[in-house]
Amino acid sequence: MLKLLEVMWASAPRWRHGYDLMKEAGLLSGTLYPLLMRMSEQGLVEAEWLPPAQPGRPARHAYRLTAKGLALAPASAAQRPAGQRMLPV
Repeated sequence: MLKLLEVMWASAPRWRHGYDLMKEAGLLSGTLYPLLMRMSEQGLVEAEWLPPAQPGRPARHAYRLTAKGLALAPASAAQRPAGQRMLPV
């Protein structure tokens, strides 16, 4: 969850597609999507359907940190070992 928070915090407040988050965070889909659902239930992440970028393509789910998630991300970074801390935006 900390790695996902880091990736989302670095690009906040931009909406991110799950596939992009999966690749950047180095997580498998079976790990990423349950994390996103749990974080959404906790009020850390919000999800929204975004219209297709090209005609004929399906709408895609996108995610971004809520105000609560944005507040938690730096606090979580402070708990990580010094060599693994997040960089500020």
